[in-house]
Amino acid sequence: MEAGEAEGRAGGVTRRAVLVGCTLLLALFPIALYVELVRNLAYNFMALVPPIAQLALLFLVAALNPVLVRWGWSGLLRREVLVIYVVLTVAGPLMSHGVLLWWLSCSVGQHYFGRAAPQWETVFFQYIPSWFYPTDVGAVEGFFQGHAAVPWSLWSLPLAAWASFFVALFLANLSLVLILKRQWIRNERLTFPIAMIPLEAVQEGVTRGRRVGRLPTTWAFWIGLSLGGWLALQSRLPQLLPWFPAIPTGETVLIPWQKVGPLAGLGDIWLVLYPDIIALAYLIPKELSFSVWFFWIVRVVSMVIAIAAGATPRKPEDWYGTGFPAPYYQGGGAMLAVGIWGLWVAWRHLARVGRLALTRRSDQELAEEPFTYGVLSVGLLVSYGYMVYFCWLAGSRVVVGAALVGLILAYHMVWARLRAETGMSFIGFPFQAHNMMLDPFGSAAYRPAELVTITALRWASFPGWGESCEVITGASLDAFKIAESARISQRRLTGAMIFGFLLALVVGAPMVLAACYHYGFLQLHTPTGWLEGMVRGAGTGIFDSITSPSHFDPSAAAALGSGMVVALFLAVMRLRFWWWPLHPAGYIAANVWGSQWWYMPLFIGWLLKSLMIRYGGLRLYQRTIPIAIGVIVGTQLISVVWTVVQGFARALLR
Repeated sequence: MEAGEAEGRAGGVTRRAVLVGCTLLLALFPIALYVELVRNLAYNFMALVPPIAQLALLFLVAALNPVLVRWGWSGLLRREVLVIYVVLTVAGPLMSHGVLLWWLSCSVGQHYFGRAAPQWETVFFQYIPSWFYPTDVGAVEGFFQGHAAVPWSLWSLPLAAWASFFVALFLANLSLVLILKRQWIRNERLTFPIAMIPLEAVQEGVTRGRRVGRLPTTWAFWIGLSLGGWLALQSRLPQLLPWFPAIPTGETVLIPWQKVGPLAGLGDIWLVLYPDIIALAYLIPKELSFSVWFFWIVRVVSMVIAIAAGATPRKPEDWYGTGFPAPYYQGGGAMLAVGIWGLWVAWRHLARVGRLALTRRSDQELAEEPFTYGVLSVGLLVSYGYMVYFCWLAGSRVVVGAALVGLILAYHMVWARLRAETGMSFIGFPFQAHNMMLDPFGSAAYRPAELVTITALRWASFPGWGESCEVITGASLDAFKIAESARISQRRLTGAMIFGFLLALVVGAPMVLAACYHYGFLQLHTPTGWLEGMVRGAGTGIFDSITSPSHFDPSAAAALGSGMVVALFLAVMRLRFWWWPLHPAGYIAANVWGSQWWYMPLFIGWLLKSLMIRYGGLRLYQRTIPIAIGVIVGTQLISVVWTVVQGFARALLR
């Protein structure tokens, strides 16, 4: 059978495409482990948004494909190249410090760091299930200190337990994505800027009479690729060549923080010129990027007013409390409001889903879906029920487990929608799911075993920024947009995604665990301090919540409520008035940690897009979209190349 005929019958999801995707995945895992965790050559090699390694591999496969055809190989078609990319983006993020390393270390830290706090043992150790982690002292010390063999027999039960929860979380999210994707892709027509990148970066071409997937031939893409690559390269060259005159594209302080007076609310004045974020802002609707920097200004002005009224001078990003303006609480309330509003907008679709799931009536549109809504509903309920059962086994009441799991799923869905609508899932969660459980209601409302369970599941919803497991859910939603645009079989693609995820979990978890016992968790060169800090502080948080329980906090509830009100108001105004310029997603993005850096490149992208449409028209803007795509691909490509250069340079300097 000809390759083209086989590909047509498989809808792009051929055996060779899945095989190539899984082979590249397995090849990337030890590389990602080395460059990210062991040597700290890259901040996040496979889990950021847009993904670094996956886009570089997409470029490499599309570039080599026509060459291999000239050498006699049949070559991959465009749909097959996109299937490879989907497998890598869904399964690849597992090999990162924010997913598997965080997943493995989240619960075991209390036993190790509790040696310096013997009071923990009498207060809450009895509430930690024995199957959360190995209770053997040597096994725990080996995990953190290294230079030890992995006690596989002691880890078999904890690995099986936590893997079962992770798989259930993945399947529940996948079921929700499959239920909601028609609403978001066809009914609401969200822009999917991250999915747009591979769709534009891989085109169909003909080489020696064969259809193959290849890189674009348009001049605009290559101009953007060269520009993005050069900006990324020249900003890094001073690390090896100190004399090189580079244009700073990273975080540069223009005006340092003024520590006293109301103007302390301005914080540091930064110059930030991220090329990929500027390009992303050029792709998304203008009201989104405008809203981010507009609400950032509102946030800063609110800080200045609060300090003038007597609040302690702080930088905007350091304002964690519930006192006015409580930006992170506002952002958390806005997240809840966006989730509620999304359900309200989709109620007709959800009613239809329920009707078709219950009556089993045939529907012409269901022929295009990977599974019937009845199957998806059962899959969602079983996965959700298992996760609640997991929490119950850990000592939680059913209602608490149901609320916690529901909140985690809601966070994943809201972030997947934000990624589909704005592409800005690289921002962090403004308010974590475990904080949403504890802060408004107080820790006194929960049993000690429930506090342990809430803390143990932080890996499922912290920290965001495209680093933790919510990125897998967003990539899954993007995958179905890619499938619909490229006419890829969604049923087969779903199977490939599930297989890739399971393969990544089965291979990746033992690999990361072996690295911890070889190098030691504390000796791994984790690129940020948040992971070790979270593992260290987990026991302190549980101990304080039990010995000094907090109660209902009216100010926290008010701050969350105000964020909900503002976000709902913005959503209603957008629905009623087409000219309304402010978007609730921009309000969320302005009230997260890190917006002090992102508002400037988003403003620049908004300005460039506004000027282009104003003076060049929509036709010229559409012709320049490949430039923005090229900038993003070029930036990520240089990130991978620079990682290789750094590795060789460090090896030579030893």
